[in-house]
Amino acid sequence: MQPQKDYSHIQGWGADLDHANRPAYPKERTPPRLEGVHWDQPVPQHSSVEVFHSTERADMTPVYGTTVPPSGLSGRLRRYAFRYSENDIRHWLLLLFADRINMFEGVGADLRHGKVPNVFAEMGGRAAFKYNRKATVRKMVVLSAVAGLGVYWLMRRRRR
Repeated sequence: MQPQKDYSHIQGWGADLDHANRPAYPKERTPPRLEGVHWDQPVPQHSSVEVFHSTERADMTPVYGTTVPPSGLSGRLRRYAFRYSENDIRHWLLLLFADRINMFEGVGADLRHGKVPNVFAEMGGRAAFKYNRKATVRKMVVLSAVAGLGVYWLMRRRRR
């Protein structure tokens, strides 16, 4: 057994050793007391759309969101992702991939409804230009060069 070191030279050292100096002491217990603790589970929410839940839970949580029901390829990927446990990396990678696909599905839905999305504004282009002008201009130049090369390549192929 190691000898007790003297830390009394450090200001405030040992202030919590005396129970009289610990305001939460009477309530601290190991294990914590459970009397007086109660919680009545609310009435389960009714859903008219498919809602995914973790494989770790036998039932649904009392409250959940239903604003964007799963649909399309992203919905199928989400359905597949929820077959795996939350501690499995496949679960999270599939959900991330489904989010990216859902973004493209949303752009496609906008175009089908005759609305051309303002990608620059939706991706925060104005704020990026205001607060990080140099990097934003560089990205715009690179994107323009890539687009220009793509158009050049297509035009050249068409002539042949």
